[in-house]
Amino acid sequence: MPNTAPRAWQVVLEKIEGDLLAGRLTPGDRLPAERDLSTQLGVGRSSVREALRVLEVLGLVRTGTGSGPTSGATIVATPRGGLSALLRLQLAANGFQIDDVVRTRVTLESDVVTVLAGAESPDLRAAVDSADAMAAPDLPIAQFLALDREFHLALAEASGNAVAAAIMVGLRTAIDAYVEAGATRVPDWSATALRLVAEHRAIVSAVRAGDAEEAQRLVREHIAGYYQEAAAV
Repeated sequence: MPNTAPRAWQVVLEKIEGDLLAGRLTPGDRLPAERDLSTQLGVGRSSVREALRVLEVLGLVRTGTGSGPTSGATIVATPRGGLSALLRLQLAANGFQIDDVVRTRVTLESDVVTVLAGAESPDLRAAVDSADAMAAPDLPIAQFLALDREFHLALAEASGNAVAAAIMVGLRTAIDAYVEAGATRVPDWSATALRLVAEHRAIVSAVRAGDAEEAQRLVREHIAGYYQEAAAV
Protein backbone atom coordinates (compact mmCIF):
# COMPACT_ATOMS: atom_id res chain seq x y z
CA MET A 1 0.00 0.00 0.00
CA PRO A 2 1.32 3.50 -0.79
CA ASN A 3 2.09 5.73 2.14
CA THR A 4 -0.62 8.42 2.24
CA ALA A 5 0.65 10.17 5.37
CA PRO A 6 1.45 13.80 4.56
CA ARG A 7 5.08 14.81 4.47
CA ALA A 8 6.24 17.50 6.85
CA TRP A 9 6.26 20.28 4.27
CA GLN A 10 2.69 19.37 3.28
CA VAL A 11 1.64 19.83 6.91
CA VAL A 12 2.98 23.39 6.74
CA LEU A 13 1.12 24.04 3.48
CA GLU A 14 -2.15 22.76 4.88
CA LYS A 15 -1.80 24.93 7.99
CA ILE A 16 -1.16 28.09 5.97
CA GLU A 17 -3.93 27.24 3.50
CA GLY A 18 -6.36 26.81 6.39
CA ASP A 19 -5.40 30.17 7.87
CA LEU A 20 -5.81 31.87 4.48
CA LEU A 21 -9.22 30.34 3.81
CA ALA A 22 -10.43 31.15 7.34
CA GLY A 23 -9.29 34.76 7.05
CA ARG A 24 -6.74 34.45 9.83
CA LEU A 25 -4.16 35.45 7.24
CA THR A 26 -4.79 38.07 4.54
CA PRO A 27 -2.65 39.82 1.91
CA GLY A 28 -0.11 42.06 3.61
CA ASP A 29 0.24 39.85 6.68
CA ARG A 30 3.63 38.41 7.50
CA LEU A 31 4.01 34.75 8.33
CA PRO A 32 5.70 33.75 11.57
CA ALA A 33 9.45 33.20 11.41
CA GLU A 34 10.68 29.82 10.17
CA ARG A 35 11.78 28.93 13.67
CA ASP A 36 8.36 29.71 15.13
CA LEU A 37 6.49 27.77 12.44
CA SER A 38 8.85 24.85 12.92
CA THR A 39 8.18 24.76 16.67
CA GLN A 40 4.44 25.33 16.33
CA LEU A 41 3.92 22.51 13.81
CA GLY A 42 6.58 20.11 15.05
CA VAL A 43 8.48 19.96 11.75
CA GLY A 44 12.01 20.81 10.71
CA ARG A 45 12.94 24.25 9.42
CA SER A 46 13.90 22.72 6.08
CA SER A 47 10.28 21.55 5.72
CA VAL A 48 9.06 25.08 6.46
CA ARG A 49 11.40 26.42 3.76
CA GLU A 50 10.10 23.86 1.26
CA ALA A 51 6.51 24.87 1.95
CA LEU A 52 7.32 28.57 1.59
CA ARG A 53 8.97 27.90 -1.75
CA VAL A 54 5.82 26.15 -2.98
CA LEU A 55 3.70 29.10 -1.83
CA GLU A 56 6.07 31.45 -3.66
CA VAL A 57 5.79 29.36 -6.85
CA LEU A 58 2.00 29.65 -6.60
CA GLY A 59 2.24 33.43 -6.15
CA LEU A 60 0.75 33.44 -2.66
CA VAL A 61 3.75 34.71 -0.72
CA ARG A 62 6.80 36.84 -1.33
CA THR A 63 9.95 36.15 0.64
CA GLY A 64 12.65 38.61 1.56
CA THR A 65 16.09 38.10 3.03
CA GLY A 66 17.93 39.90 5.78
CA SER A 67 16.16 41.71 8.61
CA GLY A 68 13.65 44.51 8.90
CA PRO A 69 10.15 45.08 7.50
CA THR A 70 10.83 43.39 4.15
CA SER A 71 12.37 40.22 5.55
CA GLY A 72 10.60 36.90 5.97
CA ALA A 73 7.50 35.76 4.10
CA THR A 74 4.59 38.07 3.35
CA ILE A 75 1.16 37.04 2.05
CA VAL A 76 0.53 38.73 -1.31
CA ALA A 77 -2.60 36.89 -2.51
CA THR A 78 -5.38 34.60 -1.34
CA PRO A 79 -5.70 31.08 -2.78
CA ARG A 80 -8.05 30.75 -5.76
CA GLY A 81 -8.01 26.99 -6.04
CA GLY A 82 -4.36 26.58 -6.96
CA LEU A 83 -3.14 25.51 -3.55
CA SER A 84 -6.05 23.16 -2.93
CA ALA A 85 -5.59 21.63 -6.38
CA LEU A 86 -1.89 21.13 -5.71
CA LEU A 87 -2.61 19.38 -2.42
CA ARG A 88 -5.17 17.14 -4.13
CA LEU A 89 -2.58 16.30 -6.77
CA GLN A 90 -0.13 15.45 -4.00
CA LEU A 91 -2.62 12.99 -2.57
CA ALA A 92 -3.50 11.49 -5.94
CA ALA A 93 0.18 11.16 -6.86
CA ASN A 94 0.56 8.36 -4.34
CA GLY A 95 -1.44 6.12 -6.66
CA PHE A 96 0.13 7.12 -10.00
CA GLN A 97 2.09 4.57 -12.01
CA ILE A 98 5.75 5.52 -11.78
CA ASP A 99 6.40 5.05 -15.50
CA ASP A 100 3.58 7.56 -16.17
CA VAL A 101 5.20 10.01 -13.76
CA VAL A 102 8.56 9.60 -15.50
CA ARG A 103 7.03 10.18 -18.96
CA THR A 104 5.25 13.27 -17.66
CA ARG A 105 8.49 14.59 -16.21
CA VAL A 106 10.27 14.05 -19.52
CA THR A 107 7.56 15.92 -21.44
CA LEU A 108 7.33 18.75 -18.93
CA GLU A 109 11.03 19.30 -18.40
CA SER A 110 11.82 18.99 -22.11
CA ASP A 111 9.51 21.94 -22.68
CA VAL A 112 11.12 23.82 -19.79
CA VAL A 113 14.64 23.58 -21.26
CA THR A 114 13.31 24.42 -24.73
CA VAL A 115 11.88 27.66 -23.40
CA LEU A 116 15.07 28.44 -21.49
CA ALA A 117 17.29 27.72 -24.49
CA GLY A 118 15.23 30.15 -26.55
CA ALA A 119 15.41 32.91 -23.94
CA GLU A 120 17.86 35.76 -24.42
CA SER A 121 19.45 35.54 -20.97
CA PRO A 122 17.76 32.94 -18.74
CA ASP A 123 18.46 33.24 -15.03
CA LEU A 124 20.06 29.90 -14.21
CA ARG A 125 21.80 30.95 -11.00
CA ALA A 126 19.60 28.89 -8.67
CA ALA A 127 19.96 25.78 -10.82
CA VAL A 128 23.74 26.21 -11.06
CA ASP A 129 24.02 26.75 -7.30
CA SER A 130 22.11 23.51 -6.68
CA ALA A 131 24.27 21.56 -9.12
CA ASP A 132 27.45 22.94 -7.54
CA ALA A 133 26.24 22.06 -4.04
CA MET A 134 25.51 18.51 -5.19
CA ALA A 135 29.17 18.09 -6.11
CA ALA A 136 30.31 18.44 -2.50
CA PRO A 137 32.24 15.33 -1.38
CA ASP A 138 30.63 12.88 1.06
CA LEU A 139 27.25 14.57 0.76
CA PRO A 140 24.53 12.51 2.53
CA ILE A 141 22.12 10.92 0.07
CA ALA A 142 19.10 12.73 1.52
CA GLN A 143 20.80 16.12 1.11
CA PHE A 144 21.92 15.23 -2.42
CA LEU A 145 18.37 14.31 -3.42
CA ALA A 146 16.98 17.50 -1.86
CA LEU A 147 19.40 19.53 -3.98
CA ASP A 148 18.42 17.46 -7.02
CA ARG A 149 14.78 18.48 -6.46
CA GLU A 150 15.87 22.10 -6.14
CA PHE A 151 17.77 21.91 -9.44
CA HIS A 152 14.79 20.67 -11.44
CA LEU A 153 12.35 23.06 -9.80
CA ALA A 154 14.77 25.97 -10.31
CA LEU A 155 14.79 25.29 -14.05
CA ALA A 156 11.00 25.24 -14.15
CA GLU A 157 10.82 28.49 -12.21
CA ALA A 158 13.44 30.10 -14.45
CA SER A 159 11.30 29.26 -17.51
CA GLY A 160 8.58 31.52 -16.12
CA ASN A 161 5.96 28.78 -16.46
CA ALA A 162 4.23 28.80 -13.08
CA VAL A 163 1.96 25.92 -14.11
CA ALA A 164 4.94 23.70 -14.95
CA ALA A 165 6.55 24.52 -11.62
CA ALA A 166 3.32 23.83 -9.73
CA ILE A 167 2.81 20.49 -11.49
CA MET A 168 6.35 19.46 -10.60
CA VAL A 169 5.67 20.36 -6.99
CA GLY A 170 2.39 18.46 -7.12
CA LEU A 171 4.11 15.35 -8.43
CA ARG A 172 6.88 15.57 -5.85
CA THR A 173 5.50 12.78 -3.66
CA ALA A 174 5.53 10.34 -6.56
CA ILE A 175 8.90 11.56 -7.85
CA ASP A 176 10.49 11.34 -4.41
CA ALA A 177 9.23 7.78 -4.00
CA TYR A 178 11.08 6.33 -6.97
CA VAL A 179 14.12 8.62 -6.74
CA GLU A 180 14.73 7.78 -3.08
CA ALA A 181 14.12 4.07 -3.64
CA GLY A 182 16.51 4.09 -6.59
CA ALA A 183 19.26 5.69 -4.54
CA THR A 184 19.22 2.71 -2.18
CA ARG A 185 19.31 0.19 -5.03
CA VAL A 186 22.07 1.33 -7.36
CA PRO A 187 25.25 -0.67 -6.76
CA ASP A 188 27.62 2.32 -6.69
CA TRP A 189 25.86 5.44 -5.44
CA SER A 190 29.04 7.56 -5.55
CA ALA A 191 29.47 6.91 -9.27
CA THR A 192 25.78 7.54 -9.92
CA ALA A 193 25.88 10.83 -7.99
CA LEU A 194 28.89 12.04 -9.97
CA ARG A 195 27.12 11.17 -13.22
CA LEU A 196 23.94 12.99 -12.19
CA VAL A 197 25.89 16.14 -11.35
CA ALA A 198 27.68 15.98 -14.71
CA GLU A 199 24.33 15.57 -16.46
CA HIS A 200 22.90 18.59 -14.64
CA ARG A 201 25.84 20.70 -15.72
CA ALA A 202 25.55 19.48 -19.31
CA ILE A 203 21.87 20.48 -19.37
CA VAL A 204 22.76 23.97 -18.13
CA SER A 205 25.52 24.27 -20.73
CA ALA A 206 23.17 23.30 -23.57
CA VAL A 207 20.59 25.83 -22.38
CA ARG A 208 23.22 28.57 -22.18
CA ALA A 209 24.37 27.69 -25.69
CA GLY A 210 20.81 28.08 -26.93
CA ASP A 211 20.78 24.48 -28.17
CA ALA A 212 17.21 23.42 -27.44
CA GLU A 213 17.49 20.08 -29.24
CA GLU A 214 20.56 19.05 -27.25
CA ALA A 215 19.02 20.25 -23.99
CA GLN A 216 15.92 18.15 -24.68
CA ARG A 217 18.02 15.09 -25.43
CA LEU A 218 20.03 15.52 -22.26
CA VAL A 219 16.91 15.95 -20.12
CA ARG A 220 15.30 12.85 -21.60
CA GLU A 221 18.40 10.74 -21.01
CA HIS A 222 18.91 12.18 -17.53
CA ILE A 223 15.41 11.48 -16.23
CA ALA A 224 14.75 8.20 -18.02
CA GLY A 225 18.30 6.94 -17.50
CA TYR A 226 18.14 7.18 -13.73
CA TYR A 227 14.75 5.52 -13.62
CA GLN A 228 15.92 2.67 -15.86
CA GLU A 229 19.10 2.22 -13.83
CA ALA A 230 17.19 1.98 -10.56
CA ALA A 231 14.46 -0.21 -12.01
CA ALA A 232 16.98 -2.62 -13.51
CA VAL A 233 18.49 -3.20 -10.09
